[in-house]
Amino acid sequence: MRLITHLRHVDLAVPDYDKQREFYAGVWGLTEVANDSGLSFLAAEGSPEQYIIRLRQADDKRLDLIAFGAETPADVDALAERLGGAGVRLISTPGAIDTPGGGYGFRFFDLDGRTVEISADVALRAHRKLEPKESVPVRLSHVVLNAPDIDATRVWYETHLDFALSDTLSSPHMGKVMHFMRCNPQHHSMAIARGPHTSLHHISFELRGLDEYMYGTGRLLRSGTRMIWGPGRHLAGDNTFSYFLDPHGNTVEYTTELEELDEDTWHPGVHDFSQPEVTDQWGTANPMNELVAKESFNDPDRGVFVAPPV
Repeated sequence: MRLITHLRHVDLAVPDYDKQREFYAGVWGLTEVANDSGLSFLAAEGSPEQYIIRLRQADDKRLDLIAFGAETPADVDALAERLGGAGVRLISTPGAIDTPGGGYGFRFFDLDGRTVEISADVALRAHRKLEPKESVPVRLSHVVLNAPDIDATRVWYETHLDFALSDTLSSPHMGKVMHFMRCNPQHHSMAIARGPHTSLHHISFELRGLDEYMYGTGRLLRSGTRMIWGPGRHLAGDNTFSYFLDPHGNTVEYTTELEELDEDTWHPGVHDFSQPEVTDQWGTANPMNELVAKESFNDPDRGVFVAPPV
């Protein structure tokens, strides 16, 4: 039985906190819901999650935390017991969480040393239905992680957290380069990309629809934000994409219409990403090449960091 239900939020540490905060709460279209001495919590207008991005002032840039949701505190306890029993290093045992919305959860390190949180009973945030042409994120869509051994990381998430493989990208010359993983019927809540080091590949934000996705893409372009790839439509997941760089060089994506699967009948496929229609069904994006791919390798994570509880 799968106990993780969805992706809650992604937490980033940044040296230039003010510039990063201005970007996400400004042109990117998130809403700051709390701000406390070098911490900023940013929500999506259409999401009941208390926040989907947390920024922290720090000397070093890093990925602090990835948070997933569970249905009940009992599910949180079951996952903590399972992970602890399997020898996974726990950062904290299940208990109260002192972040906006509260809740009950715990933290641990994944195979690559990332901090992961699982929580339940987080209070829902008052949210709203976005209007036509309102081109701000509805919710957090997915997160993609760079890993030197994507097969090992895939197996770790399958074994310990019941993630399922949806599809794989491969090529005749490079072999497997990305695994799309799901924790619910959405094609992927997480993906694992082959990179030279452990790091964040990109964070993806869901827009209301195609019009809103294009309006948002245009707004970012007019602002001078650098778009590295897009606009286009992937084959795996069937979602649209426009990839930009935030002020600290993290790749962030506007997307919409991510595929929902019938999990009882779905069989993972292997797609050859050297074929142009695999990376972009529309043929509208700039070609994927080695230079574009390297943009999302990101800076190497600077080692294990135990994210504080606030």
